[in-house]
Amino acid sequence: MPGITIEEIRAAASRVSGSVLHSPCHHSKTLSQITGAEVFIKFENLQFTASFKERGAINRLVTLPQDGQQNGVIAISAGNHAQGVAYHAERLGIDATIVMPANTPFVKVQQTRAFGAKVVLTGETIAECKPEADRIARDRGLAFIHPFDDEAIIAGQGTLGLEIAEDAPAAESVVVPIGGGGLISGVAIALQAVLPGAEVIGVESERYASTSDTLAGRSRNYGGQTVAEGIAVKAPGEITLPIIRDQVSDVLVVDESAIERAISLYFNVEKTVAEGAGAASLAAILNNPERFHGKRVVIVLSGGNIDSRLMATVIMRSLVHDGQIARIRVHAADIPGQLANVARVIAENQANIVEVEHQRLFADVALKSADIDITVETRDREHVSEIKAALNAAGFVVSELGFETARGN
Repeated sequence: MPGITIEEIRAAASRVSGSVLHSPCHHSKTLSQITGAEVFIKFENLQFTASFKERGAINRLVTLPQDGQQNGVIAISAGNHAQGVAYHAERLGIDATIVMPANTPFVKVQQTRAFGAKVVLTGETIAECKPEADRIARDRGLAFIHPFDDEAIIAGQGTLGLEIAEDAPAAESVVVPIGGGGLISGVAIALQAVLPGAEVIGVESERYASTSDTLAGRSRNYGGQTVAEGIAVKAPGEITLPIIRDQVSDVLVVDESAIERAISLYFNVEKTVAEGAGAASLAAILNNPERFHGKRVVIVLSGGNIDSRLMATVIMRSLVHDGQIARIRVHAADIPGQLANVARVIAENQANIVEVEHQRLFADVALKSADIDITVETRDREHVSEIKAALNAAGFVVSELGFETARGN
C-alpha cells in the first residue's frame, strides 16, 4: 500500500493553511428532513476556484524541487484541476501550461487563461491530451501535475478530512464523490487516523462506475454524456485504488436523474451552486435513504463549476418534474374564441400562461380541429390536476404532455 500517512496530511494542512479556505461544514435542517439522515454539508464549492482541487494542487506545487518550480509545470484537465493548478501556480510565481481537449467550453479555457496559465488545445478527450502533454514536458523540462494519482495531491486532498473531523466529530458516515479517487483516498486516510468511527463511502456516476466495477472484478466500457463530468473517469488510479479497497467502506452508484435532483435541491434549499460531481454525494443519500436513515452524515459538495446554461436547464426540468411548470394539450374546434375560452378557464384557476402553440399540421387532428399546446406556471401537481379538471368541465378534452410528447406527435 502507498506510504501516505496522517503525518503527511497534517504537513500538507500546514502548507495549504492560508492559501485555501477551511470550508464550512454546516447542518442542513431541510435536507435532513427530506433524506431522513442528519445531514451536514462540506461546502468545497466556496473555494476561490469553486473546487476542492486547490488543496492537492498547492500541496504538489510547494513540494516540487527547486528546479521544478523554476522550469514550470504542466497538467491535463478540462476543468477544476486546471483552474486549481493555474491559480496557485500564478500565486507562487510558477509558469503553468494546461493541455485541454479542443472541445473544452470556452468559458473554462478563458478562466484557466485568466489565472495566467498557457493553454494548449488538442484532441477530443483527456486521454488524447496526454501524449501532447508528455511531449511538451520532455521538450521544456516541465513537471507533470497529475489530477489524482500522486501522493502529494492525495495528501493535499486529505486536508479536507482533517477539517471534517474538527468540525463534525460526531459524524458516522462521510460521503465523497469518486472520479480518479484522489479526494476519497486522502479523506479516508485522514479519517481512519483521527475519526476511525466514521465510515467513508464513495459515490460514482453509473455511466463511469469504474472504481466500483474494478473492486467487484467487473469490466465494461464507459462513456456517454453525464451531468457529473467531473467524476467521469474510466479507471481509478494505481495509487488510489489500493487505498480505496483498504479504507473505503462502500462505493455507491447513482443515476443521472438523482444527480439532477441533488443539483436542484442544493439550489432551491441551500441557495448554493453544485456541479454534477459535487452533487453526487447528496444523490447517494437520496437514492439510499434506508442506508443513511438516522445517521449523522457529512456529504462533500466538492465543486460548484457548472455551466450556467446547464444549470438553467436543470432548474427548469426540476420545475417540470415537480409540476410547477406543465404543458397541457387542449383538443378544440378550430373556431374563433376557443383560445380565449381556454385562457379564461386557466386564469380563473390562478395559473399563468407562459407559451401557446397551435398544432394543425403536425398533430393527428381532424380538419376544423386544433390541438392547443399551452405551457403554464402552476403551484404543484395538484394544481395541474385542478386546471385539467376545470378545462374538462368546460367541455374541452385535455391531456398533459411529458418530455417525450411535448413537441407534438
